[in-house]
Order: sequence, then structure tokens, then C-alpha cells
Amino acid sequence: MATVSVIILARNEEHNIHDCIESVQFADEVLVIDDFSTDDTAKIAEEMGARVVQHAMNGDWGAQQTFGIEQAKSDWILFLDADERISEPLAKEIQAIVVNEPNKAYWIQRRNKFHHNHATHGVLRPDYVLRLMPKEGSYVEGYVHPAIITPYPTEKLQHPMYHYTYDNWHQYFNKFNNYTTLSAEKYRDNGKSCSFIKDIILRPTWAFIKVYFLQGGILDGKMGFILSVNHYFYTMTKYVKFYYLLKSKGKL
Repeated sequence: MATVSVIILARNEEHNIHDCIESVQFADEVLVIDDFSTDDTAKIAEEMGARVVQHAMNGDWGAQQTFGIEQAKSDWILFLDADERISEPLAKEIQAIVVNEPNKAYWIQRRNKFHHNHATHGVLRPDYVLRLMPKEGSYVEGYVHPAIITPYPTEKLQHPMYHYTYDNWHQYFNKFNNYTTLSAEKYRDNGKSCSFIKDIILRPTWAFIKVYFLQGGILDGKMGFILSVNHYFYTMTKYVKFYYLLKSKGKL
């Protein structure tokens, strides 16, 4: 019988890790790659039956995920973030897939949720993420938005998983700041150029128009407007940081 390892990258996720692991009890192994959490993430994960391996991420998501693949003991890999949950129908679909389709990789639809608000368009519209694949020959590249590299043909699964995006605005803007910095550094390392007019003035305006009007953020009311404006500033901020990395190594 084919076996499945769920790989969860975590750092200070004590508020998420229990429910995350609980949603993948069908797996043969739950492997938590812990970036030296200072809270009870590792303790809770071990109490839930997970195997915890501590390993420093150092800002490199792709390398951390590849490390997780190397540590996994099963035939199949299922990547899951600590704030994501596998639905019961998806769990059953995965169990059937790993037995009957050994040489394919799978995209899973991710539906975003808040605990007390609702938004399903614009920046929070459902997307597909490549998360389920045979372990053999698979690895991950990239710092901020890593790409999973796998030699297998891909298909989409029918049932969704759920992503509980943010608990509060403090968490949201911490991630906002972190990701804009990492994106700017990635652009610099890849030798990109930056135009003040094109990238700092025009590009953010188009980003707002796209998510608010073309992708339906306007249908999500107050939250849709807030998230679309934040997407404008996210886009502008990462290019502002990039512009000044090139101009003065980030110094003002």
C-alpha cells in the first residue's frame, strides 16, 4: 500500500498546529519542520502524534520544503501550511488517489476563510496550489513564493482545502512587511530593474483595478475594499523597497 507523509513548515504556530494536524489524521506520517519555535508548537505537534524535526529556514522556503521531502518516510508528499485544513471529502479523495494513480501530481483548490468575516473574490478568490505528489524526484525552489518541481503530469483534485488567512490585522501587516522585503530582495538577486513611474506609480494602480473590479473584490463589501487597497500598497511597498535597494542599498 502507498503511504503519505504530510509536511508542515511551522514557526510559532501553537494557535494553528492542533487543528491542522487533526485534519490529516488519515496520513501515515505527519512531519513538522519546526523553525525553532519559541512557543508550544513542537510540544503540541508531538502530542498530536507528529514527528518534529527542528531546522532553521533562514528565509528560504524552497530549501526548507526540500529538506522536508528528504526527511519524509512515505511514498507520497502532501504539503500543508499550519493555517490550512484538509476537508473530509478531500481526505477521502487523497486516500483513493495514492492507491490508484501512482505517477501523477495534483493541484488542490484552496478556499480562503476568516473567522468572523467573509471575502471570496479579489485577492482572496480561490486558487489552485500544487501540494500532492510522489516523493521520488520532487523538490522545491524559491524563497518567497516557492515552486514545486516534480517530474509527474499534473491534474486537479475535485474537493477543496481551507485556508484560515489571518487572525488579526497585526498578523496581517507583519506578513505584509516581511513578504514585501523578501520580494524586493528576490528582484534584486535576480537582476531585475525598477522604474519609478512604471513600477511605483502605475503598477500598484493596475493591481488595485485588477483585484477590485476585474476579479470581483467589489462584491465583498467593506472587506473587499480594504483588501484591494492593501493590495495596492503591498504592490507599491515591495517596489519602493526594491527601488531603494538598487539606489542606496535600502538606506534612506
